[in-house]
Amino acid sequence: MFRKKAGEAMMDLLIDWGVDHIYGMPGDSINSIFEPLRKVQDDIKFVQVRHEEAGALSAAAYAKLTGKLGVCTGIAGPGAIHLLNGLYDAKLDQVPVLAIAGQVETDLIGTDFFQEVNLDRLFDDVAVYNERVMSAEQLPTVLNQAIREAYSKKGVAVLTIPDDIPKMEVDSTARHTVSFKVESNPLPEEKDLEQAQELLTKAQKPVILAGKGSRDAKDTLLNFAETLGAPVVLSLPGKGIIPDEHPYCLGGLGLIGTKPAYQAMNEADTLVMVGTSFPFVEFLPADAHTIHIDVDPTEIGKRYPIDVGLAGDAERTLNWLNTNLERTSDRSFLEQCQQHMNAWWKEMDQQEADASVPIKPQRVIHALQQVVDEDAVLSTDVGNVTVWMARNFRMTHQKFVISGWLATLGCGLPGALAGKIAYPDKQVFAICGDGGFGMTMNDFVTAVKYQFPIIVVVFNNDKIAMIKYEQESMGNAEFGTNLNNPNFARFAEACGGIGFRVEQPEDLLPAFKSAVASNKPCIIDVVVDAEEAPMPAKITFSQAARYAQHMFKEFMAEGKIDLPPL
Repeated sequence: MFRKKAGEAMMDLLIDWGVDHIYGMPGDSINSIFEPLRKVQDDIKFVQVRHEEAGALSAAAYAKLTGKLGVCTGIAGPGAIHLLNGLYDAKLDQVPVLAIAGQVETDLIGTDFFQEVNLDRLFDDVAVYNERVMSAEQLPTVLNQAIREAYSKKGVAVLTIPDDIPKMEVDSTARHTVSFKVESNPLPEEKDLEQAQELLTKAQKPVILAGKGSRDAKDTLLNFAETLGAPVVLSLPGKGIIPDEHPYCLGGLGLIGTKPAYQAMNEADTLVMVGTSFPFVEFLPADAHTIHIDVDPTEIGKRYPIDVGLAGDAERTLNWLNTNLERTSDRSFLEQCQQHMNAWWKEMDQQEADASVPIKPQRVIHALQQVVDEDAVLSTDVGNVTVWMARNFRMTHQKFVISGWLATLGCGLPGALAGKIAYPDKQVFAICGDGGFGMTMNDFVTAVKYQFPIIVVVFNNDKIAMIKYEQESMGNAEFGTNLNNPNFARFAEACGGIGFRVEQPEDLLPAFKSAVASNKPCIIDVVVDAEEAPMPAKITFSQAARYAQHMFKEFMAEGKIDLPPL
């Protein structure tokens, strides 16, 4: 009777779980996994990346975009170590990812063999499930358990597999478990719902802060806002839950947010947080009744004092509140917020119309806006580019993906690779600063290899510009932020893609249109103004004072102020 090897049984189970691609690089200590993977390429496509970090970041982005399990792999030692950054991104943004790490053969473990690293310890902090496979019979069971825990706990599961085990046969008496997950959509306690209802009935200036946990409850969230007459502020990972120009939307909050959102929070007497654990509490109301809705009870009240905690699914919880609340007749606070938002968009329009040279970053966003489809995927990197996308890009129904809590540079391109795999028929853009793109740019050749027609927009100012601004706002002189960049358009061509170098504002839109029409991997290298500071929506006196202190230091350092001798 035919008996399967453990590696073959592993591929069968991954197919059962709906896994259809794996990011990684082949190599010693996972060759015994790659042979059975090669045999199932019709079902599970192997996506060869040029760096395991890009593979793990892609797996995390795929999970964020689809809710499905992202899978990546790396060899023992260096390959596994390279996975860590992307895995921490998945951990902090709470999405399901499976990492399959190779290991030296079982009889070599503990002998300080070539490339042997204590992977159990290495992955211990990042993983919700972290196991080394000890036998062929164990592999199917722990694989099912790993995937189930990644889904249920919204985190990273790691299987470390010694290279000899996938080649062993699985005994017919091996334990069998199921390859599916069970969903849970809890409703909060009735007494907590009634307490929230009582607070909301008295609210005169309510504000809703919605995060990614409300993404699947869009219509119900808008009904709730309509019932309360409350504007909606979005966390950065929640951007796009409702359109940016929707009458109830005030955009983002914090240093990358809008002034109307800041003003609304200052005036709010009631705050409803839905599916977010917003970290920048200094931007939340100083004195407001607060209701926090989250499916995870441990997140409720974690960072900010609350009056009522509603531990439940956002859709079901908001539905209950909509059913049990009367529509608020006084819309004066909402209308005031809408007037502020209309003025804000006019200010953004003026910024985007600026035709000066070097090109203003806001003008690049305006050009992007004119060619983006409503269902496009936008993978945004970290840095100043995050500010321009958060403030200036007006989401309609696009999908937005970013490294939220880890905020790791280099996430833009891997996110676009994942976006094209998840949605092959949609436009996919990576919006990157030169610092972020420089960290993972080698995987542009991955897009070329697999003929992924992604468009990478690089905001090129030869500088780590956000850190420059941070140094200056602290009152320090700029240091260590200058970059020596290549011509990214020529790099695209060297890789086999298409490149556009843009230095004049009038060339922006033609470049974007040509890139979209090409249907090939493209890089649009835009020379932008390095002096365009990502000023917060509301500038505090201390920020202004420290910036003035910085300018004085700069003048002193450059000899622009003549002082008499002592």
